[in-house]
Amino acid sequence: MIRVLLADDQSLVRAGFRALLDAQPDIEVAGEVADGEEAVRLVRELRPHVVLMDIRMPLLDGLAATRRITGDAELQDVKVVMLTTFELDEYVFEAIRSGASGFLVKDTEPDELLRAVRAVVQGDALLSPGVTRRLIAEFAARSKEPTAADALARLTEREREVMALVGIGLSNEEIARRLVVSPLTAKTHVSRTMVKLGARDRAQLVVLAYESGLVRPGWLG
Repeated sequence: MIRVLLADDQSLVRAGFRALLDAQPDIEVAGEVADGEEAVRLVRELRPHVVLMDIRMPLLDGLAATRRITGDAELQDVKVVMLTTFELDEYVFEAIRSGASGFLVKDTEPDELLRAVRAVVQGDALLSPGVTRRLIAEFAARSKEPTAADALARLTEREREVMALVGIGLSNEEIARRLVVSPLTAKTHVSRTMVKLGARDRAQLVVLAYESGLVRPGWLG
């Protein structure tokens, strides 16, 4: 059973999400809160698998709450999905860099929301439908300049190649086709790369690909 915590200051939004999620045989809403401080407290108490976190909330905003959650080693298995009203929200890339596994717009189709919850539990990065790979690059371009690539020295040549492909948004299946290997082999390379770099999930691997300079905005075809 996938346990979800809802964090949004709009009760109507929470009610809609709860009705949808609780209707699924494999998902249950563990709790709901209206501010970031309470979200962090309940995450520590309830240990949900996924937090659906609004970016803008009182007392503590969603970004700060996410950083507290993802920065706590005891909560490393909790996945945070940021919720935003607008796809072009300037906080989106910062949310991912803060440790969120991805983001969704609030008017996402019900099936996409359910798919998203199940996907992040499996360790997949998440982008809302309609948010293109070019958008990731746009936010990356607004972020700080690439850091020294010392961390990349830990990777093999193939792992760096795989990381670059993850950075431009390819799935394991797409990476497998590009490198002419099996999907399982591609997944193994991605997993090893994440372990070596200490990436929490695939979303953070994308961020590291940009911040290390391995991938630059504008490289997307």
